[in-house]
Amino acid sequence: MDSVIDLMHDLVDPKLEIPDNFYKAKRLVSKLGLSSMRIHYCENGCMLYYKGDIDLESCKFCGKSRYKQTPSGKKVPIKAMHYLPLIPRLKRLYASNRSAPHMRWHHENRRPPGVMCHPSDGEAWKHFDRTYPQFAAEPRNIRLGLCSDGFTPHSVSTAPYSCWPVFVTPYNLPPEMCMTSPYKFLNCVIPGPQNPKVLINVYLQPLIDELKQLWVQGVETFDVSLKQNFNLRAALMWTINDFPAYGMLSGWMTAGKLACPCCMENTKSFTLKHGRKNSWFDCHRQFLPIDHEFRSMKNAFRKNTVDQGCPPLILTGEQVWERVQQFPKVTEEQPYKFDGYGVAHNWTKQSIFWELPYWKDNLLRHNLDVMHIEKNYFDNLFNTVMDVNGKTKDNVKARMDLPEYCRRKELWLQEKQNNKFFKPKASYSFTLDQKRKICEWVEQLKMPDGHASNLGKRVDMEHGKLHGMKSHDCHVFMETLLPIAFSGLPDRI
Repeated sequence: MDSVIDLMHDLVDPKLEIPDNFYKAKRLVSKLGLSSMRIHYCENGCMLYYKGDIDLESCKFCGKSRYKQTPSGKKVPIKAMHYLPLIPRLKRLYASNRSAPHMRWHHENRRPPGVMCHPSDGEAWKHFDRTYPQFAAEPRNIRLGLCSDGFTPHSVSTAPYSCWPVFVTPYNLPPEMCMTSPYKFLNCVIPGPQNPKVLINVYLQPLIDELKQLWVQGVETFDVSLKQNFNLRAALMWTINDFPAYGMLSGWMTAGKLACPCCMENTKSFTLKHGRKNSWFDCHRQFLPIDHEFRSMKNAFRKNTVDQGCPPLILTGEQVWERVQQFPKVTEEQPYKFDGYGVAHNWTKQSIFWELPYWKDNLLRHNLDVMHIEKNYFDNLFNTVMDVNGKTKDNVKARMDLPEYCRRKELWLQEKQNNKFFKPKASYSFTLDQKRKICEWVEQLKMPDGHASNLGKRVDMEHGKLHGMKSHDCHVFMETLLPIAFSGLPDRI
């Protein structure tokens, strides 16, 4: 760090006052009051040495030792995580004139009905206001969102390592400030190398304790914009994550036949005979209006099947709580498979978020991150239409399953004279010449600065495919370029 600071001295204006070394920089930042905590935890992730367990020398679940001895005889913790307390950061928002006046924006700038440009325009926010009018009466009370996902900090060529940062974001601010970097608070980093899975609740205990304090007692805070003290309270509105992380945070495992957290045990999923994967093909018709023409089509979807059923009921928070309150917490017992798992339910634990007194009254407890879904959807769709070998979903096993589920005989595998089978070309896929024309067009595209990365570098002209597409690249392609790229397909496609 001292070398980095020396480099900064060489690069910036000499008139700027920059600390001479890391020690002085650390002393300067410490006066802000934004401290961090180092919390020891079991090397298997079973527990934190925290609160009543802070003096334990070994894990109360697996018995693993907390410390190891160095050659000098000093005891050092085997595993430790860093936790950055939330409350000082929330109080800091009201200590600066740059942010304090904007913390009331959601209340002072109401939009007309039908306009949505901020989370406060949504029904979940309004429902929470109606349920807790005393909390809503103070516009300076903070609404929070939580986001977590795994990432690999090292090169993919090294040994696998996954760590999970947890971010908390205040939603009181106007849209242009709400999701900017200064207001995304890193709360903790769950160390690797393994995915924490259901044990993620163990690492969230300090955050939940702070959230309970912010809801029940609140904390005295000085608002510099109004020059007055007030009792600051806060509520966690929802989490935002991809589908696997949804299962980790909510407690409903998003794998297997019961993966859908909306359909739950009423799912219509089935296992493909040859593909050996679970499929939700033709499960969407139940959500259409009862008189929709698609419902009575016998052969356009799953063959010999019409769907006149009603969609599964959406459970309220109270109903979900009635189901999960019988399950143990992973902070109190080691996780195990409950009776009926995978058949009657997919619950793996009681989520730690149910400890929040208001969690069952939240209308929208978990959100799915569109970015991940959009990229996965684009990759599957584009690779199938471009008929990319090894990545298309239109593979031999899919064609083998077609006769059982679909009346599309033109796509069934056909037998040759030598008793071998071949896969007929689908009308929705391009030839190699067509694929190369699309790749040539993508290679020559010119985008405005900052709109997207250089898509020309993603082109593989020899094989007629795109590779290394990032999430934002997929978003730009889906929103603006896909209709043009697929214009060569027949009209009925």
